[in-house]
This record gives sequence, structure tokens and C-alpha cells, in this order.
Amino acid sequence: MEKLHIDKPIIVEGKYDKNKLSSFIDGVIIVTDGFSVYGDEELKGYIRKCAADTGVIVLTDSDSAGFRIRGYIKSICPEGEITHVYIPDIFGKEKRKELPSKEGKLGVEGISVKTLREAFERAGVLSNEKKEPWLTKAGLYELGLTGRPDSAQLRGKLYKHLSLPSRTTPNGLLEILNNGYTREEIEKLIQNIANK
Repeated sequence: MEKLHIDKPIIVEGKYDKNKLSSFIDGVIIVTDGFSVYGDEELKGYIRKCAADTGVIVLTDSDSAGFRIRGYIKSICPEGEITHVYIPDIFGKEKRKELPSKEGKLGVEGISVKTLREAFERAGVLSNEKKEPWLTKAGLYELGLTGRPDSAQLRGKLYKHLSLPSRTTPNGLLEILNNGYTREEIEKLIQNIANK
């Protein structure tokens, strides 16, 4: 299988995540060593510079720790472009570990290459074409995905259908929909899942 060439550096949590991505991606992969990034001024400076120069891609596990690291990286890069790639909630245990993670979800290292490639596709990073955002926060409301009594339930159904983690925020959803889907696709999908 030919490797994907990705121009923007990809930020992951650990060395096993990096090994997994290196098997099918040709590009720079930055490892945070989990929460170690919080106290590593040199690494934070490098991430800020990459975000400002070329933009970065953030790919973390779909558990609470992964989302905290994702949020932290966003907070240290006030300038620059950050693209989020999300893996779905898949329950299981990595082969190298004796026990599953605290939340029981597979991390990046345990996800199949096919699923990872699909996640990169959904985030729009495999296309050189920059898409113009078609959806706004007001549009999320109009679609029933925010601000209504059943919005969380509808988002949950959408996350499941799109293989997104349950912790995906509405802002994260906005980015994913703008990068990987058309208005018509999402409107049709919401009509279908709302009736289930």
C-alpha cells in the first residue's frame, strides 16, 4: 500500500501512535508523551511554530485524556491552523497491553489503518482543495444539533453514524461537517437518523 503524504505535522499522544501512523503516512509526526507536553516548553514552542507556519493536525485517543490533550494543544496555539482528526469510540484492548484502558476504548495504536485513513479523509486532510465552510453555529441550531431539548440525543446518533467519538464537541462537529460533507448529505442524514 502506498503511503499517504501529509504536509502538515501530525500531533499524537505516544510513540506507539507514531509507529502506527508511520506505517501508512509519510510526514512529520510529533509525540506529546501524553500530558508531558504541559511542562515541556521546547515542545510547546515547536508545536506553536508548526501551527503558525504550516498548520498542524491533532490526532488523539477518543477518551477523556485524549480530549484534554487536544484542548490543551488548541489553547497553546492561539495563532495558526489546527485541524482535528477524530477516531471513533471502539471498545477493546490494545494487543501490547494486559488490560483495556480506563474507559475501555481503543487508542490510536489499536485502531485499524483503514479506520484511521477514513478519519483523515473525513477531516479533509487528504485533499489539497481548501473547502469553504458552509455550516455555522447557527446552522447547527437550525439542523437541530444544538440548543434544543433533543439536540444531544440527535448529535449522539449522528456521531455513531459518522463513527465519531461520543466526546466530540459541537465545535468539533462543525469542523468535521465543514471539511468532509455537503449540506445536502448532512440534511438527508439527519432526516434519516432523526426518525430512528
